Amino acid sequence: MNNVIVIGGGPAGLMAAQVLAAAGVGVQLFDAMPSVGRKFLLAGKGGLNLTHSEPLDAFASRYGDRRGWVEPWLQALGPTQLRAWAQALGVDTFVGSSGRVFPTDMKAAPLLRAWLHRLRHPENGPGVQLHMRHRWIGWSDDGSLRFETPQGVISVRADAVVLALGGASWARLGSDGAWVPLLEQRGVPVAPLRPANCGFDVNGGWTEHFASRFAGQPFKSVAMAFTSSSGQAFRRKGEFVATATGVEGSLIYAASALLRDEIAQHGSATFFLDLLPDPSPERVLAEAAHPRGSRSLSSHLKSRLGLEGIKTAILHELCAKDAMAQPERLAAAIKALPLRLIAARPIDEAISSAGGVPRDALDAHLMLERLPGVFCAGEMLDWEAPTGGYLLTACFASGQTAGEGALRWLRGK
Repeated sequence: MNNVIVIGGGPAGLMAAQVLAAAGVGVQLFDAMPSVGRKFLLAGKGGLNLTHSEPLDAFASRYGDRRGWVEPWLQALGPTQLRAWAQALGVDTFVGSSGRVFPTDMKAAPLLRAWLHRLRHPENGPGVQLHMRHRWIGWSDDGSLRFETPQGVISVRADAVVLALGGASWARLGSDGAWVPLLEQRGVPVAPLRPANCGFDVNGGWTEHFASRFAGQPFKSVAMAFTSSSGQAFRRKGEFVATATGVEGSLIYAASALLRDEIAQHGSATFFLDLLPDPSPERVLAEAAHPRGSRSLSSHLKSRLGLEGIKTAILHELCAKDAMAQPERLAAAIKALPLRLIAARPIDEAISSAGGVPRDALDAHLMLERLPGVFCAGEMLDWEAPTGGYLLTACFASGQTAGEGALRWLRGK
């Protein structure tokens, strides 16, 4: 009987293991952590965003210039198929108001438990054996895989291998990028790992007053506009959060790839924040210019425009006093407040990472050209996606593609 090793117990590795186990192949899954799916469980702590309900063409566009690579995976296991897969595990899903798809109980743990039961007890074959606290440390001279375990270093031979080791974000959950030199030593190219879906530091940092009072507070119902030096434009409504040193949150994450790359090329990236995206510039100007009598400017902005709290505070933080006193300049700042970013936050703080094994190092079945019989899946591949279910869906889908590729390889041997 064939023996396949899957290294990495996240969604990509577990999905590859499922494909192989369902075909009756013996699968041994190794992970450095004490249990599988740790990042998956943490991602679902506030409600597991499994996928997104938008049509596949729009869904595939979220992968930017990697669309041509990712889309075939999604055609085999896209949002519709992923919801059906969850339902087959006894987990119903629903579409939220934003189009995002969640389990009805919003939790990741029941889904993971049901999935692990299926992996251990498939309809045919021996099922998946889990080996926890086994850290992969490379290959032996005879081609076997070496693992560091609590009992010492062991070597294991396999007929095929699926690597699903994650990127380099959230190292405490197992995604630490330690696999990069192991592949590079074997001649496999790896694009540098970079933060994705990440926060940023603002130029000069916030003042102590602003940071102490407003770090952790959200900017709600705002819009963000950014145009890169290469002409790529981003504009979207949403919300984000002020941090002790800058900004983070869903709206920032959606533009993070553009912002990160702009900073890398030019040292900074400036976006424009519309604090009141619904009123027209003309209305904002009219209200800002309305006589305020003895009222303070803050009271005036609150009563005329509903502007208060962190929104008023950032105007005082970034605008000169004389600008705040001039209605035209104040209105312009409310509708397009420039915010200059100078650095992405460290990769270990990021939701995910970009970079990894590039497309041209793999065949269509995600097998490494330099290492026949070795397949890669998940976030260790050189693609990225925004939050909202896109990242997780492609991890599942690439795992299925790699698992099917390993099965095809075994049958062709």
